[in-house]
Amino acid sequence: MVTKTEEEEVNRLENQVENGGGGVWEYLCLVHKLKLRRSDMVLKHGLSILNDSKKRSALGPEEWTLYEQVAVAAMDCQSIDVAKDCIKVLQRKFPGSKRVGRLEAMLLEARGLWSEAENAYSSLLEENPFDQIVHKRRVAMAKAQGNTSAAIDWLNKYLDLFMADHEAWRELAEIYVSLQMYKQAVFFYEELILSQPTVPLYHLAYADVLYTLGGLENLQTAKKYYASTVDLTGGKCSRALFGICLCTSAIGQLTKGRSKEDKESSELQSLSAMALEKDYKQRAPSKLSVLSSTLRSLKI
Repeated sequence: MVTKTEEEEVNRLENQVENGGGGVWEYLCLVHKLKLRRSDMVLKHGLSILNDSKKRSALGPEEWTLYEQVAVAAMDCQSIDVAKDCIKVLQRKFPGSKRVGRLEAMLLEARGLWSEAENAYSSLLEENPFDQIVHKRRVAMAKAQGNTSAAIDWLNKYLDLFMADHEAWRELAEIYVSLQMYKQAVFFYEELILSQPTVPLYHLAYADVLYTLGGLENLQTAKKYYASTVDLTGGKCSRALFGICLCTSAIGQLTKGRSKEDKESSELQSLSAMALEKDYKQRAPSKLSVLSSTLRSLKI
């Protein structure tokens, strides 16, 4: 994940480059390092270097990395001719390279030649079954074609090989949520929390899915994970605060005041409502009356 500081630095450099203040190469290197997809900017400013022989030669060996970066950006922007030209340069420099072979397969994919791209990826995997990028491209290609079941299959096969890839676990969980397969999504969010217990995003997503599933046990667990999200974010997650209020209301309706635990948690719901109102006063005062009305309807 990109940190807030890194994102601010990228945005600063981007504004500087766009306003003619220099730092193009520094910007392109940072985008590449952080694996960001600022494709239109990379294409525009990457070409400004590649089309200038003096600037290009000054890069040394990094010239070829830039050709690759611009090729991928061009495919993202559907500038197929630019991508072809960059790949041809790399083919001449590195004949038979598997890395260039991946770009060739990606070009087929960008042109919508799905079966040819699949054949190319299969060939690459025969030579190197542990090529993560190729495995991920297969998932992306299935999603691009709207073939969700194939994307799920490829992701499961990918995770059999690369179990430590948290982004893949998260992507699979989000696909299941989009298909309303919440019980499957629960499993993957549980795995994410076990492997990265201090990431509030996973706690929040897990709580959302449990709340959606409903039922007393799920609601009580969801409330705990909304509370842990609030704790991990220092009380700055409005969604989690509102989730606590929603869970409290739903639990109250199911138990009708019979739950001892529900009575003991009245302080938490009151604090959550107060924190929400304080946050709205500061950031969205015009919506405060709507929030207060909603909280009253939940009997908070």
